Amino acid sequence: MVLIIAEAGVNHNGSISNAKELVNAAKKCGADIIKFQSFISEDLVIPSAKKANYQIKNTLIDESQLKMLKSLELNFEEQLELKEYCDSKNIEFLSTGFDHKSLNFLNKLGLKRFKIPSGEITNLPYLRLVGSFETPIILSTGMSDINEIREALVEIYYSGRKCNDLTIMHCTTEYPAPFEDINLNALQTIKNEFNFDVGYSDHSKGIEVSLAAVALGATIIEKHITLDRNMDGPDHEASLEPHEFKNLVEGIKNISLSLGSAEKKVSQSEIKNLYIARKSLVAKKRIKKGDLFSSENLCAKRPGNGISPMRWEEIVGMRSKKNFEKNDLITI
Repeated sequence: MVLIIAEAGVNHNGSISNAKELVNAAKKCGADIIKFQSFISEDLVIPSAKKANYQIKNTLIDESQLKMLKSLELNFEEQLELKEYCDSKNIEFLSTGFDHKSLNFLNKLGLKRFKIPSGEITNLPYLRLVGSFETPIILSTGMSDINEIREALVEIYYSGRKCNDLTIMHCTTEYPAPFEDINLNALQTIKNEFNFDVGYSDHSKGIEVSLAAVALGATIIEKHITLDRNMDGPDHEASLEPHEFKNLVEGIKNISLSLGSAEKKVSQSEIKNLYIARKSLVAKKRIKKGDLFSSENLCAKRPGNGISPMRWEEIVGMRSKKNFEKNDLITI
């Protein structure tokens, strides 16, 4: 089955109570994991760092990126409280660390996996630190090409990493991501090139792209969740509200079930319809004993519990051993 991550990110707007409400919503929707972001703002950006256009659009225009991040930061004590809250709700807590202090803190929490965000794929010290934890890794690849993915994997395994449980996430780092830039076919390219499981981190509007990614082989889907898309904050606009996220989860589960195996065979539910939908050889008109079967006196009609029309060439030219009335099933 597909692993579904509800990306809460910073949609709590710096409020631990909002964060817990997001946990409740994600659990109710059926997500397997809820993911937050862990960072120390001063260790993440310099004071003069600019905001992305989508961040400017959805936050205060005259606010620096540092100031914006500071308002969205949860301290380590709050994150521990959040992790314990997730445990009590039986939903996996995950958080993306953006600096070494945050990564080491998260490692001490005993996370089941680490998520490397797209922006860190060219951060060599960061990649080596995460690689040293030897826990399952989800590597997001927004803004990168195939060579940068390869280089990142080299660094992740630089220190002799032993755990091969790694999933590469295709991603378009724009909020919301334009459909024409999504390029879902890259999922198969990544799979063929590196032979790791692939997933999709979805920043597009709606749920259809995530559903398509599952059909193309994604084993993890990550999608932003918000309590209200009209809230102030950088990521709310590209997020799903709870009722939409629930539809996503249901769609993913249905598609996962429907993919089945690669074997083409009669399914259990079809068996009962075989004889109803298929046809048999029947008498087109009255046939007397000793008559030759021909296209003049044979045709194919339902039901399919008689001689298959696929035996037409075998039957035509044989002599009838009995009398048949019109529409009688042919026997030999």
